[in-house]
Amino acid sequence: MRSRTVQPIKQKKPDRRRGRENGRGNGRRRPGDETQPMRPVEAEERRYGRPGPSGIRSGYERYQRTIDRRQRVVRTPAPERARRPGKVRRSAFAELIIRLRRKNAEKAQYFDYDMLFIIIFLMCFGLVMLYSTSSYTAQTELGDGMYYFSKQALIGLLGFAAMFIVSRIDYHLYGAFAVEIYIFSLIMMALVQTPLGITLNGARRWIRLPGNMTLQPAEITKIAVILFIAYELCRLGKKAYTWEGMVRVFGLGAIASAGVLFLTDNLSTAIIVMAITCILIFMIHPKTKPFILFLVIAAAVAAVGIMILANIAADSDNFRLQRIISWLNPEATADDGSYQVMQGLYAIGAGGLFGKGLGNSTQKMVIPEAQNDMILVVICEELGIFGVIVILILFGLLLYRLMFIARNAPDLYGSLIASGIFAHIALQVVLNIAVVTGMLPTTGITLPFISYGGTAVVFLMTEMGIALGISRKIRLED
Repeated sequence: MRSRTVQPIKQKKPDRRRGRENGRGNGRRRPGDETQPMRPVEAEERRYGRPGPSGIRSGYERYQRTIDRRQRVVRTPAPERARRPGKVRRSAFAELIIRLRRKNAEKAQYFDYDMLFIIIFLMCFGLVMLYSTSSYTAQTELGDGMYYFSKQALIGLLGFAAMFIVSRIDYHLYGAFAVEIYIFSLIMMALVQTPLGITLNGARRWIRLPGNMTLQPAEITKIAVILFIAYELCRLGKKAYTWEGMVRVFGLGAIASAGVLFLTDNLSTAIIVMAITCILIFMIHPKTKPFILFLVIAAAVAAVGIMILANIAADSDNFRLQRIISWLNPEATADDGSYQVMQGLYAIGAGGLFGKGLGNSTQKMVIPEAQNDMILVVICEELGIFGVIVILILFGLLLYRLMFIARNAPDLYGSLIASGIFAHIALQVVLNIAVVTGMLPTTGITLPFISYGGTAVVFLMTEMGIALGISRKIRLED
């Protein structure tokens, strides 16, 4: 019997061509095979689409990934030390509004009705005082005593519409496009230096729009800096605590501030933009002593610089230096450089405790542009110190509501935005009061919600809409 040798069975080599047809050779799953986990490449292709023939993804796909990354950045949770433990309750006023609307108080979404009521009151009060302040000037110069009032009322309605629309938008969307908003604000300021820019009252700060309307791009920059600096601080994370991170954020704020100063020739707004940047850095940083030291050094340098300028710039033609000289010695230039401030001080002194009565101001007939940054002195003359105290209480309540939203925001980005809006309102109120009382040199800083100004009112109401949108995300107590 012949013996046989057992030969080993040769295994067939896998057909690579068949594997490619089945979707195995390139690491992809076969159709219908749902048990195998997707590889990262396949997950990205399913989300953004397959690469083009050249293997390079399109610009739109890269931009979409960038937006997704920014969305994750702005949802960074706030540090534990900055978060309030537990949840919040509605105020009594908010509960009353909800019951009047016949909604279930347990299921209704949180909304800061207290802040909304304060905004409405400030806007209505501002319209009344604007008419009282500007009616004489509008009648004598324009032939229509209602000119400034009717224009501001129409702009106020537009501002309320913008606030309502913005409050319905998820504020994380602004973080996704914060870089584009920041660049857009710089481009808009650069347009002031083109033929589109116009000069009003000796300053070139506006862009002409259709329908004989104007736009002040510096107001856009305030919102852009708040949104962009808040995003950068969230993106940097703990790196924002380092000198490198702080210098980076400070530099970005300085670029916007320089654009406001050199492109729109607006020193007061440039100071506010830079101050907002510094305050946001201060809010995120765990240490306080370096900022206090920096503030003391800056105040000392400013004092020495003003003394030097007062001695060497007496014959200068620069109007800003002349304002500083007039501020240091207002009585000597009461007929020229410090005329507006001196007349404002006369109005404050004439008002007394309860004022002369609404519409009975006499200084509003001689104060130039009283309806703009000097409207507070007219309020002082007509309503007295009591009326000014009421306004300051309203602004204090508004700032308190903004601080409440910042403390209870669901993430760090919302908290920083609310803090930036808080800083903006506080700075404008404090600087306006300091200017009209002669504590600081004259600048064009208006009083929020009360002074006349179209672009300022619309974008200020937009900021309030962003803050109310953040309040919608606050979690209620069970």
